Amino acid sequence: MAVTNLNWLVVFILSSCVSQHGVQGSTLSVSVYSVTTKSIIVRWSRHDGASSYKVTATPKNTAGPSTFAHFSENTVMGSLNGLTPFTLYTVKVEAMDADRNVLNQGQMESNTAPDIPTIDVATSKQSDSITVEFETVSGAATYVLQAETADRTFFTERSVSSSPDTIQDLQPYTEYSVSVLAVNSLGGQSQPSKPVLVRTVLPAPQFNTSSSSNDTIQLDVEPLEHAVLYSFIVILQRSDRQQRLNTTSTSSTLTDLEPGSTYCTTAYAWDAEGRPGDRATVCQITRPAQPQGFLLSVVWDEQASLLVSWNASQEATEHVAVTSSGLSCSSSSSTCSISLLSCGETFFVTLTASNQAGPSLSSEPVEFISIPCSPNPVWLSEPEPGNCSVTWDAVATADFYDTFVKRDDGVEQKCNSTETSCNYSCLCGYTYIVSVFAYNQAGSSPPGPALNYTTLPCCPADVSISLVSTETLEIMWSPVRGAVLYETRAVDQSELIVCNDTSPVCALSDLSCNSRYNVVVIPCSELSGCNRNCQPQTHETAPCMPAIQNVSQTDGTGVTVTWTSDNGAANYTASLIGETDTFSCQSTGMSCEVTELSCGSTYDVTVVATTSAGASLPSYVVPLETVPCCPVNLTVDQVTQAMTNVSWSAARGAQTFVTSLTSPRGHARCHTQDTHCLMGCITCGTSYNVSVEVLSRTGRKAECSYQGFSSSVCCPSGVRLYSMPNNTLRVFWRLSGSLSNYTVDVQGSSGNYTCSPPPGGNYCDLTDVTCGSVYTVVVVPVNMDGSTVSFCPHRLYSGTVYKMA
Repeated sequence: MAVTNLNWLVVFILSSCVSQHGVQGSTLSVSVYSVTTKSIIVRWSRHDGASSYKVTATPKNTAGPSTFAHFSENTVMGSLNGLTPFTLYTVKVEAMDADRNVLNQGQMESNTAPDIPTIDVATSKQSDSITVEFETVSGAATYVLQAETADRTFFTERSVSSSPDTIQDLQPYTEYSVSVLAVNSLGGQSQPSKPVLVRTVLPAPQFNTSSSSNDTIQLDVEPLEHAVLYSFIVILQRSDRQQRLNTTSTSSTLTDLEPGSTYCTTAYAWDAEGRPGDRATVCQITRPAQPQGFLLSVVWDEQASLLVSWNASQEATEHVAVTSSGLSCSSSSSTCSISLLSCGETFFVTLTASNQAGPSLSSEPVEFISIPCSPNPVWLSEPEPGNCSVTWDAVATADFYDTFVKRDDGVEQKCNSTETSCNYSCLCGYTYIVSVFAYNQAGSSPPGPALNYTTLPCCPADVSISLVSTETLEIMWSPVRGAVLYETRAVDQSELIVCNDTSPVCALSDLSCNSRYNVVVIPCSELSGCNRNCQPQTHETAPCMPAIQNVSQTDGTGVTVTWTSDNGAANYTASLIGETDTFSCQSTGMSCEVTELSCGSTYDVTVVATTSAGASLPSYVVPLETVPCCPVNLTVDQVTQAMTNVSWSAARGAQTFVTSLTSPRGHARCHTQDTHCLMGCITCGTSYNVSVEVLSRTGRKAECSYQGFSSSVCCPSGVRLYSMPNNTLRVFWRLSGSLSNYTVDVQGSSGNYTCSPPPGGNYCDLTDVTCGSVYTVVVVPVNMDGSTVSFCPHRLYSGTVYKMA
């Protein structure tokens, strides 16, 4: 019994250590060369002295007979046939002597290959592939699809994992013998299935497209061998419109198409068996529509060009404009220009649109009359001083003329006429440049000759006499073109003063205030001499300086200024000049009043006398200070239930502030230099009057009142939590005395809760509350604007939760 167990242990160890590809015993090794569905080919090592070998295959996990075979002494490979598909066998090889005694042995395990699969259907949908659908078999890890041509010049196979699958890289319209075999996980292959003959479908036809007009597309197919019918599917790009065409012809025309539109055509061929082949798609655009309604105009860029304009469209990539004289231009936008345009011509223009398909039909020719030639010669004359005339010869193709007269200071005149002459005003002291242009519907002629004409200097028209000081008059005027010298003459009742200078300014000093002079400026030219027809001006010297007698303030923003003066008839201006603003008042007497002065400002008060001649020196300055300004913005923020923070904007002229909150229930007051103040003793739920008293550095005071302030509603007291059925907490509190809205916030370790009672209510319920938690509870009033009070006390509840009676 011990020996039997030992032998079994040795066999078990040998069986466990041997793979499908080989078993190495002490002296004899066994391996599987290959397997099929019903056979195993075994290979073994030679044993010295053996006269034969016996190979036995026994099913391991199923009941069944063993199969054996004998081989000669020189044989090291043999086949066992008639086995069961997809079955695990124990294969034993025994080396025997002549008496059939076992000299040595070895064994291994191996599966036979799966059963032979069966092809259900094999079809070709593409010209380079065949799809095979087959029945799967037990034990197969993968399958091998095989395809072979009838003449056996081509063979291919492909490993697949399931059914169906496809054999690719085949030739179009070629018959193949297709089979399938199963492979187990160890690589064992079944015999191929019964072959099925399948022919691949036709390849996609090769075809060309073209468009010879804006509504047709020509289809030309290269003849395809074995094709009996061609099918075309035509789809308008970016639409769902399509048409179908079946034909045996290799040339077809699509009609009634849209101009400049892209059509994509899909073509495929049918074989004699009624099978459609591969598809090919070609997109073709039709030619553009015939251009309509283009515009012609002339543009200038150093020379005249004909600008052709049309409405841009997506159907055309380029337009070409051609004139009857052979000139042309092209553009991919909506305009192009033809340069070297000659004046006085008449010609015709056509427009052609094109795209990838070719050109459209040319438009109807449009007649165009070119711009007229410029008038030449041109004559300029001055029949009388100040009036000039321009004349010229008539120009063919001109409808009217424009005469442009430009003065050397930039002032322009224009004269429009259908005649051949034009009159314009020519003033003295200027140089004029005169040009004449002819016009028709095409536009303006090229620039013609320009004439220059210069008149004599004019009398200064803007002579100004101003007071420099109480004893000096300054006379100024604008320069007159062409004048090289100015003579200034001033005459009063007793003397004549003359000033000659090349500059347009003259100063007359050592004069008396409040005196009258006649002053004239005479321009002189080297060519024409002096113009002594200029008219003199009568001008007075400045009035004498007034003296301020008193500045009295009538109210917070008004002041009355009084003064004395030795002048006769004069206008007086009292000016109050501050750092940021200035006020003034006028009077012909000895006083005037200024109102609406800026608060918090300091002004310098002065008085100036004026006459038609100018202004006097200002009087000596008298200082003035107005009351300080009230702060523009004031804000009252409640910090706690009994304390507020009042803040306001800075006020001009303010030194200190006295802020007051007043109500029938008490008041608060603070005096500070700051723009804020913290005030206590505030009663909740109370309306206060707000005022600020602003004091300046000199003690001037402004009383300022603001919109009233209402303190927040008092925080409720007596807050209690009551336990209710169904995990509900009810929060109670005592009302503060006024009808208010409240909101309740409860925060706990298990969650946060919020509730609000109806207006005037003093409790609300919280549902789905976790028992046994610690809660922080706050009940706050809701203000009229919807905000809540932020300073009501928070209460912590851990075990003090009351039961409802």
